[in-house]
Amino acid sequence: MAKSLAETAKKFLLLGQCVPSVKQNAAKIRVKKLELDENLLMYFRKDEYYYCHDPEKICQTGDIVLIQALPQKLTKLITHEVKEVVYPFGDITDPITGKKVAKERYREDMDRQAELFGKLQSTFDYNKAPPRGWQEGKKDFSSKPTYTKFHIFDDNDPYAI
Repeated sequence: MAKSLAETAKKFLLLGQCVPSVKQNAAKIRVKKLELDENLLMYFRKDEYYYCHDPEKICQTGDIVLIQALPQKLTKLITHEVKEVVYPFGDITDPITGKKVAKERYREDMDRQAELFGKLQSTFDYNKAPPRGWQEGKKDFSSKPTYTKFHIFDDNDPYAI
């Protein structure tokens, strides 16, 4: 019973966050799920990672995307496809009203307040800002896979075995 439910759930749409990947035409998506611990009767977060077919590179690192299982696997790893980008990273949208948000206030309210009290030269204008990803490869390396840097100890370390 549990296996059939798990298999059926994987056929529906899943919501996840794009993380850095080294695959060429695939995006690595992290889907957060809750797992019940039967002894404590508490739910704990469990992350599952899916490689999704994304040849057009519509999702970037940090985007919240909608994925769907493919009818048949493309490769051993690629089992899903990216349907759409729900929320691009950095462009926060209130899900109820659909308005853009900056920190805890709506952008419309910030613009209206700037008009009423006089716009300062130092305020940031979201309408004139370049699109996300224009510095990719120059100053922005968030699309590159992360790595672990290990410390190399000195040869004369007295605590080394």
